[in-house]
Amino acid sequence: MKKLENAVASHYGRAGLLEAILAGLKTLGADLDNLQPIDLAPVDEFHTAGRLTTVKALKMMPLKAGMHVLDAGCGLGGTARVLAKEYGCRVTGIDLTPQYVEVARALTDRMQLTGRCAFEVGSVTSMPFPDAVFDAAVSFHAAMNIRERDRFYAELARVMRSGAPLCVFDVMKGPAPGMIYPEPWAETEETSFLKSPAETSDLLVDAGFLIDKEDSRRTFAIQYFREVLAKAASANAPPPLGLHLLTGTNAPEKFSNYAKALDNHQIDPVILIARRK
Repeated sequence: MKKLENAVASHYGRAGLLEAILAGLKTLGADLDNLQPIDLAPVDEFHTAGRLTTVKALKMMPLKAGMHVLDAGCGLGGTARVLAKEYGCRVTGIDLTPQYVEVARALTDRMQLTGRCAFEVGSVTSMPFPDAVFDAAVSFHAAMNIRERDRFYAELARVMRSGAPLCVFDVMKGPAPGMIYPEPWAETEETSFLKSPAETSDLLVDAGFLIDKEDSRRTFAIQYFREVLAKAASANAPPPLGLHLLTGTNAPEKFSNYAKALDNHQIDPVILIARRK
């Protein structure tokens, strides 16, 4: 498993990422010492439709100010900072990729949210947290890289209090066979482990959760990516700030493949809201 986790971390890691993000923010005229979640939205919410889906998914949860929320697979900390800034939550994030955690801490400091957000490098299949410590949890676009999905969901159940809400938003396997790589989350199928919505729900139930809501974002995502790809095709260069800073030189191929997989119903981006029993 360690070999797989190292491969996943290497896929996401980017040298000079913080400097590239700060340069992009400066070009866009952002106040680097008083950043807001909306300033970073083009780059720090690395999941389907970014901030649009963050807002949608979090509104589906019974969140309250003061809750201690786990962000499992936190990336650059975008969702964590939205939870802290806009919901008044205290958030702990964990991610495999050291560069992501380093950038998450730096951006959180510039947003003056260090007291509300903490980030750790680690595996979500073996988390360094006590039992029943979190009041809620979110996991956005992390499980696609996790082979031991049962261990992941068992760990979520272990660290969450009874009755605590969980929001899982992942790219899930659609009814049509086949995938074209590279995709934004994996260069090859060797680090891609998609499950269908039904399989995901069953695994969550087996781990100790009750499923409350399921919302497929596929139709929305198809239109979203058509607009994004059309805009990119008409531009002379990538924008100063965007997911291309995270996905490397083959970013256009990855997002084109993602859009094709959506159209072919090989994938389905789905939000699941569950509760810890």
